[in-house]
Amino acid sequence: MFARTLALFGAAVLSLSVMFQPAAAAPDAAFEGHDYAVVKSPQPVATGKKIEVLEFFWYRCPHCFQLEPSLHKWLKTLPKDAQIRRVPAVFRDDWLPAAKTFYTLEQMGQLERLNSKVFDAYNIERINLDDPAILGGWIAKQGVDRKKFEAIYNSFSTQSKAMQGGRLATTYAISGVPAFIVDGKYLTAQSMTQTETRLYEVLDQLIVKARAERSGKK
Repeated sequence: MFARTLALFGAAVLSLSVMFQPAAAAPDAAFEGHDYAVVKSPQPVATGKKIEVLEFFWYRCPHCFQLEPSLHKWLKTLPKDAQIRRVPAVFRDDWLPAAKTFYTLEQMGQLERLNSKVFDAYNIERINLDDPAILGGWIAKQGVDRKKFEAIYNSFSTQSKAMQGGRLATTYAISGVPAFIVDGKYLTAQSMTQTETRLYEVLDQLIVKARAERSGKK
């Protein structure tokens, strides 16, 4: 009887402690000049009616590689009126091969399947996919038609797309990767927010801000 009474008392205490636990604090409001910056020359988006979340990255960038798992998880929470657009930045000539790989895989419908494998090849396996011969062999091992891949990779259209990505980064005054532009207006990066958790909080708030501005409710 005593044991039963003690158990009931313990359950009651536990219930009360849960009941009076403070609710999880809402994220701090994104602070302009610290968490994000307003783009000096806003640009039109390529996502139409959807709010554009533009990510600039480089496959060989260790910070982009480290961010990839949490970014993939966050993208699953992206609201229906927002859309990610990933752009491989080209700041130097040696960034061009990775950008061309991205656009070639995208055109072949292989990007979703192989994107993380490309990151791993560069950052974990230390495979030099910038070397066309090594890249061709690696691509064939992934079950992709090597000749078709190389034809697209070496095409003028793929070269142009890769260079456009570089120019877009310059237009937005991007100085490093990974970096994000929300709806052509707001720049944020982990180098500004300091942590991944805060980065996604700021991105979420900037999406809300862009949505309000699109609807005229600033």
